[in-house]
Amino acid sequence: MSEQQDFSRHQSLFQTNIEMASPNDSSDLWLKEMDITEYDLPYIKQVLEQSFEDWRKETGPLPLSKHSSWAIMDYKGAYATGEKSVQALLERSHAGLLQHCLQSHELVYDVIDLPDDPLYEEKALCLVPILSRSGQLLIAILACALPRHFADTSSLDTVEATALHYHSCFFRRYEYIFVSDVMKVQKNAEREASRRSILFQIMQRMHDQIDVGTVLTEVLDSIAVLYPSIELSLLMSQDHQHSNPRVKPLVFHPWGEDICVRAFMDGRLMIQDCKEEDNLEIAIPLGGKQGIYGVFHLKMTQELKEDLDLQLITMMIDTAGNAFENAKLYEQSNLLIHELRLINELTQRLNQSLQLSNIYEFANEELLNIFNADYCCFLQFNEERNMLKVMSCNVPSLLEDFFNKDYGFGGLVFEKEEPIILSDYHLNMKVSSKLMEITGSQSLIATPLTLNGKVMGAILLTHRSPHFFSYDNYRLLQTLASHIGLSVSNALLHAELRRMANRDMLTDMYARHYLDETIQNYQINDFCGSLILLDIDQFKKVNDTYGHQKGDKILKQVSEIVKTSIRPIDIPTRWGGEELAVYLPQLGVHQAMKVAENIRARVAEETDPGVTVSSGIAEWCIVDDLVSVDSLFYRADMALYRAKNSGRNQIQIEDI
Repeated sequence: MSEQQDFSRHQSLFQTNIEMASPNDSSDLWLKEMDITEYDLPYIKQVLEQSFEDWRKETGPLPLSKHSSWAIMDYKGAYATGEKSVQALLERSHAGLLQHCLQSHELVYDVIDLPDDPLYEEKALCLVPILSRSGQLLIAILACALPRHFADTSSLDTVEATALHYHSCFFRRYEYIFVSDVMKVQKNAEREASRRSILFQIMQRMHDQIDVGTVLTEVLDSIAVLYPSIELSLLMSQDHQHSNPRVKPLVFHPWGEDICVRAFMDGRLMIQDCKEEDNLEIAIPLGGKQGIYGVFHLKMTQELKEDLDLQLITMMIDTAGNAFENAKLYEQSNLLIHELRLINELTQRLNQSLQLSNIYEFANEELLNIFNADYCCFLQFNEERNMLKVMSCNVPSLLEDFFNKDYGFGGLVFEKEEPIILSDYHLNMKVSSKLMEITGSQSLIATPLTLNGKVMGAILLTHRSPHFFSYDNYRLLQTLASHIGLSVSNALLHAELRRMANRDMLTDMYARHYLDETIQNYQINDFCGSLILLDIDQFKKVNDTYGHQKGDKILKQVSEIVKTSIRPIDIPTRWGGEELAVYLPQLGVHQAMKVAENIRARVAEETDPGVTVSSGIAEWCIVDDLVSVDSLFYRADMALYRAKNSGRNQIQIEDI
């Protein structure tokens, strides 16, 4: 209920000279005509009790008051205050007496004799209605239990006169309370006017600002001017930094919550006594429509609390929260424009290359510049080793290093598929990190590196100072990571397409055109090499006997034997049909002969169904008169032809 409504209610009660209801109307008319609701009943009870105390003090010396018991009941006959024995006497006699008084609005009495109870023996019970000033509406009932020998006409007249005196005390007390309330309403109105004036001036100054720091300084200075003896500070969440010494970070202690943390989490005002004597702490959250940004922490003495206009301070902080949010939104819009520009520039430069190493190197340099970070590290999952590989890092000792996929912060990001932000590595007791330890870094932000919708690595940025990265940095890194991941995916896809174009789909060996290009490059830059041509003997018969699917299986078996019998630098190739080729850089025909013999023997032993191969070998040397790819293939092919015509399952060397 507002103060204006409260004033109207008391004014209505005060002006009660009502001459409307008939004596037979219900007692609830008192509530109706006096504009009393259930909310006001405690107020009426308070007036009845206080006026009864006044009346008892003033009538105490009277003989009748000394020898009688008195009680006051409300307009419904319910006990309000006084001696409970009177109420008990009424209940033990008969309720008709009370009902008669409620309906007739006249004095009623009855002589009651309860021999079984000496306390109520030979008593007279008298009920006197207390009416409104018009004499028509029932306000209360004054009940009197007096000795039986007092129950004569003169005594009843005295009781009635005493009731009139209580009637006077009631309205005197009621008017006193009303005047007090009027003065209180006036005082509150004056304070509200002053509060609104101060709040309007502060609000005007706050909303004239679009700078976050200025808004916070304004509210801090305003509260300090109004209450200079208050120890005031503002605890902001980690994503905001400020040069004002009264603005501090809000630290969430793992071992317990203080009043500021509770106010921040619950979003409501908190008050508690300090451990020091006579001190008080108040925490008021600074928030807007989108969330809570910090907490104002006020520390003062208990005496100052009486003069503290907490509502005004709360309204100031609420206004500051809205102004802060508006300034923050303006700041974020500028930041968003800046981020979009960064994303556009980064994407353009990343797309200039399809080489994976170049993309990682460029992305590393750009992220260091964008976030002013000290160190940057890219990790990518290596499926062959089932580990995370360092693809790019400005820490040379970590380049090309491998880590278990659950190790460190990179492993944590990879396993959980969620970004993380770390303010102080020294406070972290759960995760160890080689990157953080060898660089002495304390702050970290990390995000998953997603390739084709699947997390395939992690990006880590660190700084040697604690609390260096903000939430905006944390969010921006996630945005940039998606674009970097897209560029990495394109590079990997391009590399895979190149690999597929240079590979035979059935045997996963190199294609003939790739072998031609490779031998040509070797003949330009190298000094010698050998070529082995292999042909599966009577392969057509295998297809006719077992079918083409079995023939393909035999071809894959022979191809796998060839790939596992040569060096990593050798080039295994499907030359065409059932013919295979292997180029051996820097090896002569005699060394190539050993390799070919190993392949021939393994094929004869390991294939199922068993087949054999025939091979022809040729070599080139830098001192030859004619060095060409066609010449090398021709000589090897002639050697293979001789092996076929000489009975198969053998190796022939070119004619020298």
